[in-house]
Amino acid sequence: MEFNEIDPIGHEDDYRPRPPFRNHRLRRGIYILPSMFTVANLLCGYYAILAAFDGTTADFDNAARAIGIAILFDAFDGRVARMMGTNSEFGKEFDSLADVVSFGMAPAVLAYAWGVRAATAANASPELHLIQLGWLIGFFFLGCCAWRLARFNIHGMAPGGSRYFVGMPTPAAAGMIAACVHGFSSPIQDVHVSLMWLLLVLVLGVLMSSQIRYYSFKDIQWARRQPSLAVVLMVLLIGAAVLFSQIVLMLVASAYVIHGVIFHIVRYVRHRIASRAA
Repeated sequence: MEFNEIDPIGHEDDYRPRPPFRNHRLRRGIYILPSMFTVANLLCGYYAILAAFDGTTADFDNAARAIGIAILFDAFDGRVARMMGTNSEFGKEFDSLADVVSFGMAPAVLAYAWGVRAATAANASPELHLIQLGWLIGFFFLGCCAWRLARFNIHGMAPGGSRYFVGMPTPAAAGMIAACVHGFSSPIQDVHVSLMWLLLVLVLGVLMSSQIRYYSFKDIQWARRQPSLAVVLMVLLIGAAVLFSQIVLMLVASAYVIHGVIFHIVRYVRHRIASRAA
């Protein structure tokens, strides 16, 4: 009996080389990398909540800085996932849950602790119910943040491309609160100023859940060549934000919040004029 024509391994045509184990581990690492940015985002939000509970001026500033760092991590996790082609439903939902903590819960707690608690302890009249009002508006902000994220997961960007968000992005609303805390440093002591602060928090929540369009900067081709002037302006802006962070960050955050409202009013007026002319 001859065994020369018997292939104990199988036909060579059916043989498929297995990918090395090292490549398999590398692919797993690529999927993990965007999630690490999301975890860092979540960690910053958690730290901001703990710092706001401590209640000193330095703790409030650290909480504001942590929210700002969370914004950077949130910007990077999506870009890294798109660059590596590792977008997934898990990453999308995980990012939204982290954003609820970092851009919903953390700024709401910080807004209450910095802008309401000190004023109440100083000279607030019990008839104002400032504590109850602060808790209510903080919860409203948190609910609008969750609403905004859920709506974005279902509907995505504004119709016509990826240039505009529908409603103010949650990092922008959280960044406005963090910029104010970082810019003014000392907690609010005056009751009237505290009421104005709560009005700002309320407006931010309304803008998040509104239909106002906000520019997304997603149409900018960062990987392509840009004019020299644009690069110089970007470097100057970063340098100013580092050296004069209190003023510059507040101006940038305020400008982004206001620009959506202004453009919305301009589009509304143009639409009314066009409809009357027709």
